[in-house]
Parts: sequence; C-alpha cells; structure tokens
Amino acid sequence: MPDTSKSNLTQVMRAVAPPLILLVVLLSFWQFSVWWFDLKPFLVPSPVRVASAAVSTFGKLAAATKVSAAAALAGFAASLIAGVVIAFFFSQSRLIRISCYPYAIFLQTVPIVAIAPLVINWFGSGFRSIVIITFVISLFPIITSTTTGMLAVDPELLDLFRLNRASRWQIWLKLRLPNAVPHLITGARTSSGLSVVGALVGEYFAGFGVNDYGLGFLIGRNTSQMRTDELFAAVIASTLLGITIFGAVSIVGAFILNRWYDTK
Repeated sequence: MPDTSKSNLTQVMRAVAPPLILLVVLLSFWQFSVWWFDLKPFLVPSPVRVASAAVSTFGKLAAATKVSAAAALAGFAASLIAGVVIAFFFSQSRLIRISCYPYAIFLQTVPIVAIAPLVINWFGSGFRSIVIITFVISLFPIITSTTTGMLAVDPELLDLFRLNRASRWQIWLKLRLPNAVPHLITGARTSSGLSVVGALVGEYFAGFGVNDYGLGFLIGRNTSQMRTDELFAAVIASTLLGITIFGAVSIVGAFILNRWYDTK
C-alpha cells in the first residue's frame, strides 16, 4: 500500500515550497537593493532593519494586532448577520430588491475614507466607530453573493415545494438558504479581507486611547514620525492579520462545503 503520510507531506511541500522560495528571493533582492543604491533607512529600510524593529516593538505590535483583530472580527460578524437578513428580504420580493439594491451598491462605491470621518463625527472616536466602519465596508459582498445564491434555485425544486404547499418560510429555510451557502462562503471570504481594511482605516481616523490602539493608528503615527522601519513592521503585521482571518474563513467554508455539499 502507498505511504499516505509521505504522499501528503509531498503535496504540502509542493504547495508551500514555491511561495517560500519566492519570498527568499524577494527579500534578498530587497536587501541587496538597499545596500547597492545606499537607500536611507527613512526611505526604504532593509529587511534586517525591519525585522529588528519588529522584534524591538513586538509588544506594541501584538497589542495593536489584538485590538485590530477584535474590531475586524466584530464588524465582519455583524456584516454576516445583517447581510443574510437583507438577502432574505431581497429574495422574497422583487420590489424590495429593485428599490433597495442601489443603496447597497452605494455602500461599495463610496470611498471608505469619505465615510469614516462622518461615522466618527456621528458616533465619536473609539472602538464602536471602527466596528461600524468595518461593518459598512464588509457588508456588500455578503448581500450580493447571498442574494444571488437564494435566487439561483432550481425552478423545478421550487415548483415541487409549492406543489406540496410549502410556506414562504419553509421554502427559504429548506431550499433558498441551503442553496445560498456556497455563495455566502464566497462572499464571506471577500468580506473577511475587507474587514481588516475597514478596521485599519477606522483606526487611522479614530485611533484609541494612549495605551490602547490598533495597527491603523500605529501605521499613521509611524508615518508622521518617519519611523519607516516600524511602519513596515506594522504593515507586515496587518498583512498577516488579513491572511489569518481570510485563511480561517476559507478553512471553515471548506469544511462546511466538504461536510454538507457535493463539491465534485
């Protein structure tokens, strides 16, 4: 019998090795460029200098990442709940859909940097405003993907439910919602990344207390103080946070699809 564990390890290595090799090449090129062109640290710090800054400010980065993660996850969770509820009403009435959908598009088309100051003026600075900003930027992908899934049901199945006198609630719960789950997962993946963007933008404008702030505030402060090495470290921490949340949502989505849906 073939060695399954060895085969799985080989597959993992084939998936992981190319990105790691590319990362090493890019870091080497970055380090060499800083040395060759004699770039000043306040313009482009070397990878070694960025790593040193990350180590020396690890406590600040970890605390800021925790705050940003809380805001991003809170806004993302709120967008999931609200998006499914709105998609439910959109799937039940064409009049509601054509009347309200343009305003849902409005949330996606208006720049978040234009909305953020208004939210802060209305609700004050701090965690609540940041969650609201994150919610606004994360909502649209959930609405559009879930609505699409709820409307894309098999007409023959819909006729079968109606033939058996299923109520509107039963049709939604047992037909439209299960059909929309794969679409919802796709929208959730997009929103998970946007939630981090929303949290960072909100923190950039709203900030927090002196000893309680997120990565967005840290990025803004390091930019104004020309601490470019710490700025790079904060940006990398933000990227890792986004990848982590996106990866977690993708893993949960894959589990749901593999467990309850035929993905072949």
